[in-house]
Amino acid sequence: MAENRVVQGRMVTPTKLGEMIEGGEVMDADAIETADRECPECGEDVLEVGYMPEITEYVTGWKCQECDWKETDRG
Repeated sequence: MAENRVVQGRMVTPTKLGEMIEGGEVMDADAIETADRECPECGEDVLEVGYMPEITEYVTGWKCQECDWKETDRG
């Protein structure tokens, strides 16, 4: 069962977190994990989630729990 987490004051599902990072709909997402890093903008905790924005692509994304910072492994 996927565990929801609080991001910027709102409870989000793994799919919703993927959508926040992607800026659009995602097909599926893995469980949210706490990343072993701090936000480069505010120093707060960062969450990690793997998701599929489309059937042929898998992306790992990171999102700060407290500010707007986000990043993906697309490089």
